[in-house]
Amino acid sequence: MAETFFDKIYKNKTLHTPDVLSCLANLSNDEVFTPPDVVNQMLDLLPQELFSDPNTTFLDPACKTGVFLREIAKRLLVGLQDKIPNLQERIDHIFHKQLYGIAITELTSLLSRRSLYCSKYPNGEYSISHFDTAEGNIRFRRVNHVWANGKCKYCGASETQWKREEGKETHAYEFIHTENPEKIFNMKFDVIISNPPYQLSDGGGTGSSAKPIYQLFVDQAKKLKPRYLSMVIPSRWFSGGKGLDEFRNTMLSDKHIRFLVDYFNAEECFPGVDISGGVCFFLWDRDNEGDCTITSHGLQKTTTMTRPLLEKNADSFVRFNDAINILRKVRKFNEPSFEKIVSSRKPFGIEATDKIYSKSTTNSIPVYAFPENGHILQQSIRQNKGWLNQYKVFISKAYGERGSFPYFVIGKPFIGEKCSCCTETYLVIGTNNDRKIVENTKSYIMTKFFRFFVLLKKNTQNAARNVYSFVPMQDFSKPWTDEELYKKYNLSQEEIDFIESMIKPME
Repeated sequence: MAETFFDKIYKNKTLHTPDVLSCLANLSNDEVFTPPDVVNQMLDLLPQELFSDPNTTFLDPACKTGVFLREIAKRLLVGLQDKIPNLQERIDHIFHKQLYGIAITELTSLLSRRSLYCSKYPNGEYSISHFDTAEGNIRFRRVNHVWANGKCKYCGASETQWKREEGKETHAYEFIHTENPEKIFNMKFDVIISNPPYQLSDGGGTGSSAKPIYQLFVDQAKKLKPRYLSMVIPSRWFSGGKGLDEFRNTMLSDKHIRFLVDYFNAEECFPGVDISGGVCFFLWDRDNEGDCTITSHGLQKTTTMTRPLLEKNADSFVRFNDAINILRKVRKFNEPSFEKIVSSRKPFGIEATDKIYSKSTTNSIPVYAFPENGHILQQSIRQNKGWLNQYKVFISKAYGERGSFPYFVIGKPFIGEKCSCCTETYLVIGTNNDRKIVENTKSYIMTKFFRFFVLLKKNTQNAARNVYSFVPMQDFSKPWTDEELYKKYNLSQEEIDFIESMIKPME
């Protein structure tokens, strides 16, 4: 039998250099295209016998390029050779009976069909498997948001931004805008695998605020009760936050998540794409429970460890395998958490509308603010007035870094004199009448040891109070150095080297 066009497209990899989908994967937006090598890493986590079963069904509920379905098709074509020897019959069976997709836009539906069927119209003459319809098994339906009190009740999109006239893209994704996702294809799926859209503007702040929506795809997929579920999503869910707390709690307590692959630097997974906090993909196994095999990519080093997603008495995921034994050693001391001496946001209750003066005025006090420090009227101090006449440590509530380790992790702390306050740009730490104790607190904050434990909780630039919960409290009648802390907790040289490789010195 002569080699067909299909054989050349799917078998001869020399015709795919460079792969067009690898090129598309370099485009950066909230709907990140997935490189084929990442797709195959995800497919490698599945039991490979699935690709030798003519009854296995696959769904991508957020098709962009069709790369997931295309790479699955390649594996099925090889795995079903013995069961369906005739190539065209095998192609038809796979495309008609096993592969299904829901595109996120009309454009991505055409691109996905072109990737899978080699024609954007599978009922046309150039499709390698003929369908009676122009969409084949990759559908796109324009659906509408359902507005309630200015927000979509399904995805939280802002009505003022996303209520659009006919013909304009609304980003109301079909898969998550229904109470009954099982009715979309009226069938069950063995495997649901995808890279869903990550976020959608919710109209907050100055208009740049965005609400995560990837968790909605995960939750909706679970409703279909597939045997396996795998998705690549931002790693920000590890520490919760905006709209993610319930999702985080559910995921971290779910023993059906058997594999998790985490990239601290998203560019290692998606070249050229900057995603704060990194990305990860997981495999959820409906019929099997147990500890999770976690592969951590970072520091040009990859480690793998099988462990619970939640450490004992911990409320968040520790993403670095090399950090686990360090954390366990420290927690054996059963010391209080440093978090208890860190303020919440808006330490003094100062509002964004409160006027800050460049010079001292009657009844005003110095205030640390962004972009410039100044003075503020004492009546603007609405809470924690007792802190005014104490020394304290000020530290930025947000601090972002990109690229390779080592990191500073947090901004540089500084001493706040008596009769000073701050806006919500800063947090207040360790107020005390004794300046020496506050200075010793600052010395501890500046150690690599301290900032390493902050890093274990800090997955975005936000450094609110909760990121300090893993940090153990110390006796601040004395200053602290890294050497003293390493000795106190009996850290090995290997563990010390790991901390040193992650954290920059803070002069």
